[in-house]
Parts: sequence; C-alpha cells; structure tokens
Amino acid sequence: MNRRDLLLSGAAAAAVLAGTAALLRIGGAPDARAAETFEVTKTDAEWRAILSDAAYNVLRKEGTEYPGTSPLLDEHRKGIFACAGCDLPVYPSETKFDSGTGWPSFWQEIPKAIGTTADRSLGMTRTEVHCRRCGGHLGHVFDDGPPPTGLRHCINGVALSFKPAAA
Repeated sequence: MNRRDLLLSGAAAAAVLAGTAALLRIGGAPDARAAETFEVTKTDAEWRAILSDAAYNVLRKEGTEYPGTSPLLDEHRKGIFACAGCDLPVYPSETKFDSGTGWPSFWQEIPKAIGTTADRSLGMTRTEVHCRRCGGHLGHVFDDGPPPTGLRHCINGVALSFKPAAA
C-alpha cells in the first residue's frame, strides 16, 4: 500500500466513523444541555452569521476538528483562551500542555467557566465540556492528564480564541 492509498483509506474510515457517531447520537440519551439555560442565546441563523463554518460545526453541532489543524495547538504565549462563541475566558495559558493528541490540551479550566455533561455517543461514555455561558461544545475531558489535576481537557481549537496577555 502506498502513501496515497493509506491516506484515502484513513479518510474513508473517518467518514464511516462520523456517520456511525451521528447514528449513535440519534438513538442516545437527550442532550443534558437542552435542559440548561444559558446567559447567551442566539437563533441558529444568528450563530451561523457570527461563526466560521468550522466553529459552528464544533460549537453548535458538537463536531470535532481534524487533529493537528488548529493554529492554537502551537500557541505558547501567556494569555487567555476564550470561547469563540461568546468570548468567555475558559482556559489560562499556564494550564496548557502538549498532550501529543493533536488538539490544544489543558489540565485545568478557569473556575466556573465550563459545564460538563455525559456524552454517550460512539458507544461509550465520555465527559463533554461546554461553555457555561453559551453552551457551545468545546471538547472532552479525560483522566490521563498531568499533575496537579491528572486531567486532560482535549479542546477543539476552532471553539477557542486567544487573547495575549498585556506586555
């Protein structure tokens, strides 16, 4: 198998997984966030008007960006990572680390910045992370991170914006 065939088979597998995820979510439990109320609410058309297609897919449709594609993956300056939907500060740069997963990763959020729900898609239970102010899907949190928390918040870069600290 040459490199082209390998890449094409990987793309086909990703498409199958995405389709499977959509099917599994259809039959899964209702989204716990549907019962929550958020400070920032917009119509679907308003979200589409202010977000890029990629950010809309992640924040409003619980999509996932391809690993290694976010410019925020290599962002190492001091500052704050905010929700791309409502600009709420969610992660301090001091808690960002290189997890080797291809997504920006953090070991701790800013207090009271995020909410979590059980995500039962893909035939397993994971902890989904969302912005507590607008409900936008950010990513997932896992228990394989570094000290001091042991957590890895695996966050989609398109769901975030970066605000550098003042010089």
